[in-house]
Amino acid sequence: MPGTSAAPSPTSSFASDIVEAVAVPAALLKDGCIVCANDALCRLSSRSQATLTDLPLIQLVDEATRPPLGQAVHACAQQGVLPPAVSGAIVTPDGGERPVELHSRRIFLEGQPLVVVTCIDLSDVMHVQNSLMDMTKLLSQIIDGGSVASMVIDRYHRVTHWNTACEQTTGIKRSQMLGSRDAWKAFYSDYRPMLADLIVDGSDDETMQSFYGGKLVRSASIAGAIEVEAFFPQLGDSGRWLFFTAAPLRDADGQVIGAIETLQDVTTRRRSQEALLLHHAELEETVRQRSAELAATARDLELFIANSPIGVAFTHKGIIQRVNPAMAAMFGYQGPDMIGLPGRAAYLSDEDCDKFTADTAARLAKGEPIHTEMWMRHADGHAIWVQIDVYMVSTSDSNRGTWWMMQDRSDIRSAQEQLQVRINELAAMNHQLDEAQKQLLQQDKMASIGQLAAGVAHEINNPIGFVSSNLNTLRQYVEGLLSLNSACEAALAAPGDPGVTDALGKKRQEVEMDFLREDLPLLLDECTEGLGRVKKIVQDLKDFSRVDHSDWQESDLNVGLESTLNVVRHEVKYKAEVVKKLAPLPAVTCLAAQLNQVFMNLIVNAAHSIADKGTITLSTGVQQGWVWVQVEDTGCGMSEDVQRRIFEPFFTTKDVGKGTGLGMSLSFSIVQKHGGSIQVRSTEGVGTAMRVWLPVEGPGSLAKDAAPPHWEHSHEHTA
Repeated sequence: MPGTSAAPSPTSSFASDIVEAVAVPAALLKDGCIVCANDALCRLSSRSQATLTDLPLIQLVDEATRPPLGQAVHACAQQGVLPPAVSGAIVTPDGGERPVELHSRRIFLEGQPLVVVTCIDLSDVMHVQNSLMDMTKLLSQIIDGGSVASMVIDRYHRVTHWNTACEQTTGIKRSQMLGSRDAWKAFYSDYRPMLADLIVDGSDDETMQSFYGGKLVRSASIAGAIEVEAFFPQLGDSGRWLFFTAAPLRDADGQVIGAIETLQDVTTRRRSQEALLLHHAELEETVRQRSAELAATARDLELFIANSPIGVAFTHKGIIQRVNPAMAAMFGYQGPDMIGLPGRAAYLSDEDCDKFTADTAARLAKGEPIHTEMWMRHADGHAIWVQIDVYMVSTSDSNRGTWWMMQDRSDIRSAQEQLQVRINELAAMNHQLDEAQKQLLQQDKMASIGQLAAGVAHEINNPIGFVSSNLNTLRQYVEGLLSLNSACEAALAAPGDPGVTDALGKKRQEVEMDFLREDLPLLLDECTEGLGRVKKIVQDLKDFSRVDHSDWQESDLNVGLESTLNVVRHEVKYKAEVVKKLAPLPAVTCLAAQLNQVFMNLIVNAAHSIADKGTITLSTGVQQGWVWVQVEDTGCGMSEDVQRRIFEPFFTTKDVGKGTGLGMSLSFSIVQKHGGSIQVRSTEGVGTAMRVWLPVEGPGSLAKDAAPPHWEHSHEHTA
């Protein structure tokens, strides 16, 4: 009974040994149940010996196999007949199926009929069969789908493959050729064997050559293959040239079982070769004609060089090979006397020759022509000034030599030197005139830079200071957020770990997320505001200097006045309140940077004139083709004597060391350059107002004697 165990009898042990001795999977059955099974069946079915014992055999196979298997086993056991093999599949516990062939045989042990069932595993056989079928299909697809026209015949010369490319080349459909022995009809009007037929027949070379007039050759790349190229007049409208290659097909024993033949349409190549030969003949004729023309040109060139008024020479490896009469005369030689001389003999010194070579070698090697002038040596030793043009015959081959063209320009050089002496004298005089003004302007610029540097630095340092402080705070916030992010990643990696979840909660409390949500936007806004202030200061400095507008251009003086005020604000804000009364102004043709210097001098002087706290009023306006800019203060004012002298160089009312006395003098020069004037109105103890008048269209735009409108009670200083 299933599930019981008893000591095996000698007979059952004998039966088990018999089954185990079978090389294929096998089992001994009694009443359709397994009495014992060998290890091969255990492996095939993925079951143990204990599991198989007493198990009905039909439970090992799939549903479709059970009826025929049960009938075969019953007939074998009861009737002793030899049943046919049963094909089916053994089902493994995991649901897999192994294809098998089952054979049944009856035996008697101790007078009882038993059935021995053996299994032949068909898995490998079916895999090989499927692989062969797949390979056959693949090869057919390769041949049929290939771009090269191909046909295959078997050992009986029957066509087994006639691909699409072959159809297109020959115009004969595959259906007409497959299974026939008529492949030759696609190419010949009378029967003659194809290359593939000759290979299948095993024909010798002499027989093969008899059909192709000695044009057939053995393939150098494919063993046993043969090749031939021939013309077929019946193909296409005007015939075609085809290149055939045929190779044997062999079985596993190396016996020829067929042949494959490919054909390529080489008509275009053959016709191109014919056209190339024709073109070659035409080209030879063209070369002959051109050679004659070049010979004539060479003769003309020889005459041109010989009669040229410019010196021409040719050197090879530094030796003069030929010169024309003009070159020989320039250096004081008879023509033949220069030939054979080293080229360096024409230089004043070996140093000059070496320097010229070093300076020009790289450029000549690149194919660049050299054009220069230098002193060279005449045959009698005196120096001549020579214009030189040099080029190499070939940049790829320096041995081809170098051509030189030279012209004596000593007279022109002498005239140029005299002219240069006069120019230098005039330049020196002009330099002397400009030097004093440049020195004064430089001193005033240096004073202005020193005066502005501390104030601008203070204005920039304030926003930079709190931006830097906020960045340090932001660094701490970011470090906290990064640590919180690490805790979140740890929590995501271990979602069920309470320790990690608690650590995440603690980290969130440490970081104070609610506080960060409120404080971070405030910090970023403060940083943005601070950097905006720095940007504004830098832009004002740029507008003040107008480094991108160093030439005469149209400018808005209100913009220049505003930017100048921003630059000197540190000088002003502790001394005075600034009131602006700026009217719309037309664009003025001017040097904006220089006018900004004038505005700075006027504003700074106004601030310095105020002892404690006062007011500075900036006004602008336009009148009768003039614009005016006015700076008015409530400072100490000036006496009549001071008003008459304020534009004198080095005059100042400031203490020693606090002023150069150049600011107003230079301001007057700048306004004068613009064709304008400065008007002054001042009362001691009340204040001063200074008005700058400028022509809208720039200097020279108004009549020569034109003057700006009069300003009552003012001293006028006009250009």
